[in-house]
Amino acid sequence: MNNFNEKIYEKLKLVPRGKIITYKELAKAVNSRAYRAVGGVMKNNKEPDKIPCYKVVLSDGSVGNYSSPGGAKEKIRRLQKDGIEVINNKVDLKRYLFRFE
Repeated sequence: MNNFNEKIYEKLKLVPRGKIITYKELAKAVNSRAYRAVGGVMKNNKEPDKIPCYKVVLSDGSVGNYSSPGGAKEKIRRLQKDGIEVINNKVDLKRYLFRFE
């Protein structure tokens, strides 16, 4: 695993239960503008039970894809299990977005 992936995964693990983060915010948290690369890192996550990639959503709050078995439905199920309300495949960013300070 490369250094960028490790940084992304470590930051993602810090997102608290009941919160989500966007690909853009996650990239910014590691001082990068490589938002799309964050998507690639999430897609290649081999440990979705340890690294909660389901918490990463698009900048408009859309749930987006999920490469683990079950796809987007499984991502929504996991978000709801965390107490995050998903309406029409979207999350309310004002309510649930986590940002690193």
